[in-house]
Amino acid sequence: MWGICRRTMVKVGMAKPCGLMKPCHLVKPVSVTRVSGRYLTHQKGLPSLPVPPLQQTCERYVSALEPIVEVDELKHTKELVDEFQKAGGVGERLQRGLEKRAEKTENWLSEWWVQVAYFDYRLPVVIHSSPGLVLPRMNFSDKQGQIRFAAKLIAVLYLLTLPVEYLGGKPLCMNQYYEVLSSCRVPGLKRDSVVNHAKTSRPPKHITVVHNFQFYALEVYNSDGTPLTAEELRVQLERICASSPRTGVEPVGILTTQHRDTWGRAYVTLTQDKTNKESVSAIQRSIFTLCLDGAKPPVTDEEYRSSAAVQMLHGGGSQWNSGNRWFDKTLQFIIGEDGTCGANYEHAPAEGPPIVALIDHVVEYTRKPDMTPSPTAPLPMPQKLHFNITPEIKKDIEEAKHAMDILAQDLDMRVVVFGHFGKNIPKAHKMSPDAFIQMALQLAYYRMHKCCCATYESASLRMFRLGRTDTIRSASSASATFVKAFDDPSKQNTEKVDLMVKAVNAHRSYTTMAISGQAIDRHLLGLKMVAVENNLSIPDIYTDTAYAKALHYKLSTSQVPSQTDCVMCFGPVVADGYGVCYNPMNDHINFAVSSFNTSKDTDAAHLAQAVEGALLDMRTLLEQAPRAKL
Repeated sequence: MWGICRRTMVKVGMAKPCGLMKPCHLVKPVSVTRVSGRYLTHQKGLPSLPVPPLQQTCERYVSALEPIVEVDELKHTKELVDEFQKAGGVGERLQRGLEKRAEKTENWLSEWWVQVAYFDYRLPVVIHSSPGLVLPRMNFSDKQGQIRFAAKLIAVLYLLTLPVEYLGGKPLCMNQYYEVLSSCRVPGLKRDSVVNHAKTSRPPKHITVVHNFQFYALEVYNSDGTPLTAEELRVQLERICASSPRTGVEPVGILTTQHRDTWGRAYVTLTQDKTNKESVSAIQRSIFTLCLDGAKPPVTDEEYRSSAAVQMLHGGGSQWNSGNRWFDKTLQFIIGEDGTCGANYEHAPAEGPPIVALIDHVVEYTRKPDMTPSPTAPLPMPQKLHFNITPEIKKDIEEAKHAMDILAQDLDMRVVVFGHFGKNIPKAHKMSPDAFIQMALQLAYYRMHKCCCATYESASLRMFRLGRTDTIRSASSASATFVKAFDDPSKQNTEKVDLMVKAVNAHRSYTTMAISGQAIDRHLLGLKMVAVENNLSIPDIYTDTAYAKALHYKLSTSQVPSQTDCVMCFGPVVADGYGVCYNPMNDHINFAVSSFNTSKDTDAAHLAQAVEGALLDMRTLLEQAPRAKL
């Protein structure tokens, strides 16, 4: 369920909870400005994120550890937890501090979360943090088709009004929709930041277009404030492509793929030059980035989806399209000459659902026939953004190429379509499709590795003002009992079904708890942050080996439902783990499974195959055994 930080204590999820978000009245178009009155009224009506009771979190923390740590380890942790939560102890002191913070802020978590999960996280955003989104292959296979589709995509963004979303009849926070456009991550030497130029008095009126590693600022509004038509945009994009042949241009954009400390230092060097600084500023201020990609490695039809996912996630390496990006930009639409389409987004400002909702609307509009007349007036040439490449910057680019190629070669990405059934089957058995799929993931992992592992699934906190995500811990005592019994020949099918139902219901219960602001992970983080900000000693429960195991997510997962037949993809969050994203359609399920080739313990193709087997075996069990009561 995306919200996405999947990164131990540093990742979020792309959480869209199991319930469907239902639209109602519309809010403003997500172009440049917001309808402040309606937006503010809506936001003020949302509740604040609660601070869960200390004892409740401590009890649930111990329960969450049961399936993933040894008995002796759990006993030691219980002693630490008892000491932490005792009357008059450090836990109560930190809890009071957190409750005071909640009284004084709109959301006690959101600022800390962005800081810890993103700005202080120093691995490259590529693969480790920024997800990719793969759309169905579009019906064109040449430069002209690429340009026509790109022009229509840009044009439709200005027709959009976005629905206020509801979950279970309750309105959801819409703030993230206003953080996606005209925003950009900025590297720092030790900590990054995000700038949002949509909130300035003069919001940007241009997008960035990248073609053959060359950057352009394309004005998408006329002087009178009206947006350019699709035909006008087509003309402008043709002018960009004609003026940017691939002739030994240095791929400056590949610098954004580097380790954040390395990129932070290179950024200082790059922007010392006035021309470079102005070009970087134009990219950062732009509404979004459009990447017009060249060729990608030839693949078979069977490999196409996985190859497309690689392009969306990291561009394929320095020899392909990794330099045709600015990975710090919040939203990048990516369109290849062969019809490969999708997006990449930088995670700090927003979770997955706003991105997917935006994409759903865009795809819906682009399917409509274009009735735009030909342009009637000449347009100014799009502005090329120049870069002066010094020997030092050239060295930084070469180092970035090398590092990116190593990272690209290490990632194993498999996109598969499970075509036997979709959410229709679990629904027919009155089960949550998300919980059913999560239990299949637990079964698949257990069959491969003969143990249970800490599993992350993101839960949206958008029922609360400025809400981001919390963690659904899919590995539970109920799921462990279920997966251990599933292949046990001594167990009867009726018992296995009962255990499946209990596991599915336990997951559903945890999901409800999490989206209600009562999960454990963000609360534990908040208590720790109170200690950090008050220069207090970090309590022993945080240095305990069990806590490290709880945050070592070997299964980092996210459900990202979409009306479009697409799938999101991301890398694992630990070296010996998997990244699994899925989009359950009615009669099939799209999966993106990733692992690192350098890990001898993981195999993305094997896990994808194991998930397929688990789903089929669970359906067979339900069909053969008498129904248990849910």
